[in-house]
Amino acid sequence: MEKENIKTTLSAEQKRQAQIMYWAGYRIAEIAKTLNIPASTISSWKDREKWEDTAPVGRVEVSLEARLCLLINKDDKTGHDFKEIDLLSRQMERIARIKKYSNGGGNETDLNPKIKSRYKSERKQAEKNAINEEQEEALINSFLSEMFAYQRRWYDAGLQYRIRNILKSRQIGATYYFAHEAFIDSLKTGRNQIFLSASKKQALQFRSYICDYAKKTADVDLKGETIKLPNQAELIFLGTNSNTAQSYHGNLYFDEIFWVPRFEEIRKVASGMASQKQFRQTYFSTPSAISHSAYPFWSGQRFNKGRPADQRQEFNLSHDYLKAGRLMPDGQWRQIVTIYDAEEGGCNLFDIEALKLEYSVEEFEQLFLCQFIDDDSSVFKFIDLQKCGIDSLEVWRDFNPFYQRPFGNRPVWIGYDPAYTGDRAALVIVAPPAVEGGKFRLLHYQTFHGMDFEQQAARIKHYCDCYNVARITIDKTGMGEGVFQLVSKFFPTAQGLSYNLDVKNEMVLKTLNIIQKRRFEFDQGDKDIITSFMTIKKQVTKSGRQITYISDRSEEASHGDIAWAIMSCFINEPYDAKTNTSARIIEFH
Repeated sequence: MEKENIKTTLSAEQKRQAQIMYWAGYRIAEIAKTLNIPASTISSWKDREKWEDTAPVGRVEVSLEARLCLLINKDDKTGHDFKEIDLLSRQMERIARIKKYSNGGGNETDLNPKIKSRYKSERKQAEKNAINEEQEEALINSFLSEMFAYQRRWYDAGLQYRIRNILKSRQIGATYYFAHEAFIDSLKTGRNQIFLSASKKQALQFRSYICDYAKKTADVDLKGETIKLPNQAELIFLGTNSNTAQSYHGNLYFDEIFWVPRFEEIRKVASGMASQKQFRQTYFSTPSAISHSAYPFWSGQRFNKGRPADQRQEFNLSHDYLKAGRLMPDGQWRQIVTIYDAEEGGCNLFDIEALKLEYSVEEFEQLFLCQFIDDDSSVFKFIDLQKCGIDSLEVWRDFNPFYQRPFGNRPVWIGYDPAYTGDRAALVIVAPPAVEGGKFRLLHYQTFHGMDFEQQAARIKHYCDCYNVARITIDKTGMGEGVFQLVSKFFPTAQGLSYNLDVKNEMVLKTLNIIQKRRFEFDQGDKDIITSFMTIKKQVTKSGRQITYISDRSEEASHGDIAWAIMSCFINEPYDAKTNTSARIIEFH
């Protein structure tokens, strides 16, 4: 009996060896000779057990199993043996997954378990705009340590009063500060922050300041047009054309209110977003004209309107009274911050004497001393200019200032008002009307200061690389001749204007016609456009027999530069308005 068992065992082992050798490609005669088994026996095993029908994965499995059993039964195993056992065991697991997949009971994750974990990680979204405790602490501490004295006063007023109304000098960091203040408040309290500006482009400046601050201070990358923080607070950026403003709630920051059209109408909607007592409202702006609809809101006239005489309140709006900030009878905390106040408060970013040379007296008082403009003496009226303002990011679908070629291959005109002593140079890019009687669009403007002729010409050439420029018009009066000559070398069809009484009158009258017919559009966040046009005034010539137009232009100073650069583009369109404008563009292609 024992001999029969041994014989059976040997026979099974020999059969397995023969089977493995057959699958390895040996012929039956070779197997019979090697194992000392009759060829007829091996052939009988092959046919009876259908070795030919065994799938490749099954053949490999049997071979792995045989080798693995041999190693496991070995008494004295070497390190190499253990490594081979581990390798073969893992391969057996792999074979099992393949068989499950082949039999239709699995999927591709059975072939590669890493796929399953990868899919799982893809489904699990990383927390958006994540900010840990250490980063939050760094953001808060940096904000509190970097304020100027007047910004600290804004901060303290925000803690005490629900409504702040600030009349400010230009470029003293108000938008920059309030962007940071709102961001920090959202981190600390979880309250939403709503930023409202004259245009979407201007509102996104808040977003830019916040993202830059988060990255620089705590290496946090904030994403999303509306920024949603981990504590669910949202930072929302809106232009005044937004039709969904009433659906939001949170702290309100309303930027440049004196440059927003339909202010009172928009304010009603905007203030409703912050009507709960937990939310605060902040209004801040440089002044524009007294005729602006926001002036009654600032002056207290809106508060007194309709009240009995004995209930009306006095509002002292003098700079001396409001320099330090005051709570006024209508519950608003008001303050006036001039450039000199900012300098006293630690802001050393200005060369005030240089600014006085760069701007006319009227411009300096309005932009930096918080004086309102009386446009009665201006040729171009504030209300007419304001009607030409639009939200460019919302309205102009064929223009994107963030692209390498913002206007694609569509033609544009360049107007250039060169720099004089103590003056700025101004460059404008205008899209001419696409159809007869259509609108001019101011796509871009830029001012330069302290550049020589070659540098000014180089700036014009730069924009020729970014736009399909069809016309260039340059004021070549006096010192402008040098810029004109240099530009003519790379743009031979450039047109030079020699300003004289007739040319200036034609430019102003043509522009008045275009503005009054609402054939001019610019982004309503670009306050410089209105200010520049309003510096232009009517004046009688020395002879007393003719009228001319000036903007404090003289040998010592030259202002209204942006307006004159724009008008140098408008003058290219003939008065009859019947000439095919597109044909004129192609002529200079």
